[in-house]
Amino acid sequence: MRVWAAGALLCFFLFAGAHADEPTPTLTLQRPALFVNVHDVAPDVLCQLRYLGADNFVGAPVEGYRANRCLLTRPAAEALARVDARLASFGLGLHLFDAYRPQRAVDHFVRWAQDVADTRTQAIYYPRLDKARLFPEGYIAKRSGHSRGSTVDVTLIERRTGQPLPMGTPFDFFGPESWPDDPGQKAEVRAHRLLLRTLMQSEGFMPYAQEWWHFTLGNEPFPDTYFDFPVE
Repeated sequence: MRVWAAGALLCFFLFAGAHADEPTPTLTLQRPALFVNVHDVAPDVLCQLRYLGADNFVGAPVEGYRANRCLLTRPAAEALARVDARLASFGLGLHLFDAYRPQRAVDHFVRWAQDVADTRTQAIYYPRLDKARLFPEGYIAKRSGHSRGSTVDVTLIERRTGQPLPMGTPFDFFGPESWPDDPGQKAEVRAHRLLLRTLMQSEGFMPYAQEWWHFTLGNEPFPDTYFDFPVE
């Protein structure tokens, strides 16, 4: 493992926007031993990191992604493996869009959001939203649960073919259509979202009210620590 800081140095960083009564989160450049490659724990889970390439809302490879390797804390990876095993009886499986996300990638998102002239991905990811509103409305933030190592962006696939099940919107679509309970979705889509949410919650993952693909392990081991080692 590459060491990015001498010894066991931990640097404390107060993120902009944090409230005064919130604990100061820790930012560290070192990878703890508790982080694992998801494929070592759940070999059948499909890992295709969208931020490694240009097929994402930024429209370019994102800083901090150097390999198609889904990293998570071991408790999160083991819980994900249990979800995948339960889906196997339906002929279904899991496809990860993102897992651990370095803080430098989050910083890249913030810089992208502040460049309101770059709208090349708007037609796909935020067609009914002014880019200048992405940050104020919370679609882009200065920190992410992904950087704590126990959050995933995930969808359902057919296990035999790897084809994704219809979920109503693309991954990372900014708008109410991505809310898990959006009433405008077809019955098939709502059933798929419900199946994913039900199984993820059964293994301790908590859903996010504005993204059908986003789940965080409820009892995550690093609730106040944000990491910035690269994915490699």
